[in-house]
Amino acid sequence: MAGTILITGAGSGFGKEVALRLAADGHDVIAGVEIIAQVSAVRAEARERGVELRVEKLDVTDPGDRERALDWDVEVLLNNAGVSEGGSTVDIPAERLRRQFEVNVIGPILLTQPLARRMARRRSGRIVFMSSVAGLTVDPFTGAYAASKHAVEAFADALDQELAEFGVTVATINPGPFLTGFNDTMFETWKEWRDDPAERLFDYSALAFPHEQYDPEPVHAATVRVLLGEDRRYRHLLPGEMEPQVREQLAAEWDRELNDGRRPALVQKAYDIAPATPVRES
Repeated sequence: MAGTILITGAGSGFGKEVALRLAADGHDVIAGVEIIAQVSAVRAEARERGVELRVEKLDVTDPGDRERALDWDVEVLLNNAGVSEGGSTVDIPAERLRRQFEVNVIGPILLTQPLARRMARRRSGRIVFMSSVAGLTVDPFTGAYAASKHAVEAFADALDQELAEFGVTVATINPGPFLTGFNDTMFETWKEWRDDPAERLFDYSALAFPHEQYDPEPVHAATVRVLLGEDRRYRHLLPGEMEPQVREQLAAEWDRELNDGRRPALVQKAYDIAPATPVRES
């Protein structure tokens, strides 16, 4: 058994499904959810699936919630909580930029610090970050989100080096475009902006997430393996078929030239694609 596994952001998406699967296999899981209403909702879903799952309110940006988590004797931590703010870098309001980093970077690291110290003193533990392919590459209109995930990548890499001698392992999960609703709602956050729409550079009602999206099953399965220590790799780019493309994209950065003044293909695709477009089965 992996010991007590804490999963943040378990009120929906990857986190919820991974928590339910681990609990179904008899593991001691704490599903941390952002708001109190999600506690009863996730508990109800666990009952429907016949699963014993502990659900706790854990907003990673709330100091009180983070302090309470110190009483849980966590041996495996999945930093999964995250939000995605879509929009051009020149348009996103300041408070939304700050929120992006508070939820995706600052809150998770402040939660990780005391838990990691305990793991180090115990000389065992596992810390996993739900990062993204956006932690390695960047698309138009995802600059804020990608910047937060690049920051996550930096912290994870540093922690992996710093905690090695203490018996603590670190890993990242790097999902590409998966059809969970997360990517599509990223392109609807502009509806909550408190700014002057006339000052925006883009009309966000005309844009959508510029990628076809995959079924999320590979992320669920891979994350379970990583949390249980069954997969010893540091980075897990999913789906695997994207890895050659991402490697090529990263290598091309060394020879990249200034833009030529024309609209890039992915910007145009954001205008052309319909929301929630799935990847076509071959």
